[in-house]
Amino acid sequence: MTDTTAAETGRTTDWRAWQHSWDRQQEWYMPDREERLRVMLDMVEACVGRAPRVLDLACGTGSITDRLLTRFPEATSVGVDLDPALLAIARGTFEGDERVRFVTADLKDPQWTRALPHASYDAVLTATALHWLHSAPLATLYGQLAGLVRDGGVFMNADHMVDEATPRINAAERALRHARMDAAKADGALDWAAWWALAAQDPALAGPTARRFEIYGEHADGDVPSAGWHAEALRGAGFGEARVVWGSPSDAMVLALR
Repeated sequence: MTDTTAAETGRTTDWRAWQHSWDRQQEWYMPDREERLRVMLDMVEACVGRAPRVLDLACGTGSITDRLLTRFPEATSVGVDLDPALLAIARGTFEGDERVRFVTADLKDPQWTRALPHASYDAVLTATALHWLHSAPLATLYGQLAGLVRDGGVFMNADHMVDEATPRINAAERALRHARMDAAKADGALDWAAWWALAAQDPALAGPTARRFEIYGEHADGDVPSAGWHAEALRGAGFGEARVVWGSPSDAMVLALR
C-alpha cells in the first residue's frame, strides 16, 4: 500500500465507530465503566472546576478525553500513550479539535514528561491502564506525577485493585463476573483478542496494530496492588491527601490531592 493510499484510507476510516467499538469491548470486562468515569468527572468538577487543563495518562483511544469534553466544553486535554493503534483512533476521532493534543511517550522512560506541552496540569486522569506497570516503576511514576499536578490539583487512577486479605470474597465475585462475561460473549460481545484481530484487518489500523504488538506483546505483566497501597504510595510521592472515591467488588478509583 502506498503512502497516498494509506492516507486516503485513513481519511475514510470511521474513527468514531472504532472509538465506540473500543468502549463496548472494555465494557465487556467492566460493565460499570461509565459509572467510574462519571464519578471521575464529578471529582474533577468538585476539585478543580469545569474548565480544567487535563493530562489523559495512558489515554488509549481517548475515552476519558471524550467524556471530559462532552461534559466540560471549556476543558483542554493532552493525551499521552505509547500504543500506535489506539493513538491512531484517538487522533482520528479528535482531528481538528483544538482543545486536544496527543503525545507519544513511554511512561517507563525517565524523561517522558519532556514530551508534554505543559509543565503543570489541573488534573491527571487515568483508567484501566497502570496495572501494566509493576509496583516499583508505578511508585516512580507517581513521584513524577506529583511534579506535574499543580498545587490544589488532582490525580485519579481507576483500575484493578485487589485486596488480598479477602480471598473468598474475591473468588465469589470473580466467578459471578466471569459467568456474566461468558454469557455476553456468547451473545456476540468482543473480548480483547477478538477486538485486536478486527483491528489488524482494517487497512488504516493494520500497520499500527502490528507495531503495537511489537512493543507490548499480547499483554504486559504488571501488578494489581490494593487501593490502600496506591493511596500510601501517592502520599509518599508528595500528594497531600489520597483516598478511594469509587469502588466496585474488583476495582477502585483513588484520588490524590496535591
